[in-house]
Parts: sequence; C-alpha cells; structure tokens
Amino acid sequence: MKRVLLIVSGGIAAYKALELVRLLTKAGYGVTSVLTQAGAQFVTPLSLQALTGNKVYTELFSLTDESEMGHIELSRSADLVVVAPASADILAKMAAGLAGDLASTLLLATDKRVLVAPAMNVRMWEHAATQANMALLQTRGVLVVPPDAGPMACGEFGPGRLAEPPVILAAIEAALGVGGPLTGKHAIVTSGPTHEPIDPVRYIANRSSGKQGHAIAAALAALGARVTLVSGPVEIGDPAGVQTVHVETAAQMLAAVEAALPADIAVCAAAVGDWRVADEAPHKMKKDGGVPPALHLMENPDILARLSAPGPQRPKLVVGFAAETERLEEYAAAKRARKGCDWIVANNVGGTGIMGGEENEVLLLSADGARAWPKAGKIEVAAKLAAKIGEFFA
Repeated sequence: MKRVLLIVSGGIAAYKALELVRLLTKAGYGVTSVLTQAGAQFVTPLSLQALTGNKVYTELFSLTDESEMGHIELSRSADLVVVAPASADILAKMAAGLAGDLASTLLLATDKRVLVAPAMNVRMWEHAATQANMALLQTRGVLVVPPDAGPMACGEFGPGRLAEPPVILAAIEAALGVGGPLTGKHAIVTSGPTHEPIDPVRYIANRSSGKQGHAIAAALAALGARVTLVSGPVEIGDPAGVQTVHVETAAQMLAAVEAALPADIAVCAAAVGDWRVADEAPHKMKKDGGVPPALHLMENPDILARLSAPGPQRPKLVVGFAAETERLEEYAAAKRARKGCDWIVANNVGGTGIMGGEENEVLLLSADGARAWPKAGKIEVAAKLAAKIGEFFA
C-alpha cells in the first residue's frame, strides 16, 4: 500500500482536503494527516481522523506524539508528502527553510518527494514574493498542482482557487508512478540558453534562465511521462524525477537530443543560439590598441527543424517556442510552417526583465489556429501546456 502524508494548512479551501482524503482512501492509499493551527480553524482533527482512520498530528512538541512516532519518522514514513491546500504562509516557510511548527519541520526533514496544491487570494498568488517562492521550490524538485481561476470566497476573481480534488489525486498518482495521462510516454525537453565560445573565456549567449523549460519538464513528469531534460547553462536546479543532461553549445544540445531519441514528445523551449563563431580562438584574445577583431559567424544546427523532419524517429508531437519582440503571431506562424513542428508557443520578450522573469504570456499556435493564454507564472504556463499535451495523447 502506498502511503501519503497529507498536510492541511489554513484557508477556506481546507474543506476540500476532506474530499481529497476520501478519494485517496477509496483508491487504496493509506493517509496520515497533519493539521496546522490555521488549518484547524476550518476543519477539525476529528473529521480527518474519521476519514483516514489514522491519528491526526497537530503539535511539534507533543510528548505523546513524539513517543508514538517522532516527527523525523513521520516525515519519512510516507511515499509522498502532499500539502493541500498550501497557503502562501507555508509556501514561504518551505522556501525559507523554516521549522517553527510541526508541518514546516516535517517538510524540512523529509527525504521524500513533496507535492503542493496552492490556494489563496488572487493578489497573494500573483504577488512577486509568492511567485518567487514557487519558482525556488520547483528548482528544488517540489511538484506543483497549480490553482484554478474563478470566483473566490473573498469576492474576487482570478487564479488562486484550490485545484479540484480529482485533479490533485491524478497528480499524486502520477508522482507515485500510478497512472497519469502521459504514463509510458517519453518526452524530451530542451531548456535554457546555449553558450557559443569566442575564445576560452568569452562566449555568445542570451538572457534565457531556463525557468520555463525546467517547469515544463517537471509538469510532464508529474503527469507520468519519462522526461529527458537537455539543459544549457542555467543557475537553477534540476527538477526532481527528471533525467537531466547538461550541455553548453547548440551542437552539444543537438547531440544530446538525438542520443535521447526515440521519444513521443519533444518540447524545444531552449533559446538556442542561432550562430556560433566559425574560428574560435585557442587562447584569450588580447586588445592591442588597434581595430577590434571581427567575428566570423556560421549557423548553428536547427534542433527544432531536425526533430520536426519526417522520419521514423520523429516524435508524435513536436512543440517549438518562439521568443519575439514584434509581430508575434505573424512571426510565430511563419516559424511553425518553416520548421514543420506541430505547435508553437510564442511569447513577446520585447520588454526589460521579461526574458528570464517569473511570468509568461504566451500564444499557442497549432493547426487549429492561435489561442492566447493570460499572463501567468511560468509554473502555471507549464502545467497548462502539459495538460494540453496530455489531452493530445488521451
């Protein structure tokens, strides 16, 4: 029997945790629950205990609980730790590594995968602090079931509603390797920039952070896919549950992608350099007070076009990215036709701080036309794209 440690934090959405427990136990999972002080304002320990059939833990400094099952053992006895709902407060504690109560201590002490389902007011969810915390947690391998958009108990409208319990259950099962719409599928995801050397100390690069590509890799893995992430040089960690191959140049990225074939899905989110220096200097180039040296450039291999070309190893679904500064839909549509890929995810990067930032506003182009998605955190964009890919294979 797979075991889930469910942490219920504060917020009106805590009542949905009871339905999640019912679904988990019905599916045959063992559930142990931890209720925070704020969570106990909305649901009672008795309700959780009645549904799980197990003791509910609430206090860090409880002599009885520590003698029965210490918090270290509790943090490691389950196969997966789930926080639902995950309030802005507990997400901030996780990001900062705080351990001031039982829930945060368990999250810091666990050696198991962690899945969070955030729920909060739309302004709290969209706040830069919350988005930064979410991005940081995902680089540490935390799995995310993004919130839904809709009317809230506070009267506002927007993203922040807890995902429905069946959606959370599906994510839990995918994290545990049970089902998931992409189970049995292999996905290749490229992410980050490439560094094209000029000499041993200088290179040509771009502003890509890899945040979007890494988030997509994690989102596909959460739906059950086996994911190979081919990453250029980035400053973020490898997603949990994903095989990551680190490269620097476009040529190395192409070689890693081809080595990972065959695949069912390819998502080319990397910002691959269009050109490389044809005559890389063997030693550091020096200024001599004269004319600056000219760089002779040559085209890099086109990874997206190679993957999209007809043939026995072409993935069934190839998704490209188009970062543009003007005429977004026109240029993205032309790129999709030129490369031969199935979908293009286009975004306008013409403003300061957009490329490498925490949010994205994209246009998805396919044979069915173009659909604009509202601006959202990159984790949400990744989850939405992964869900669309899951629907494609349904």
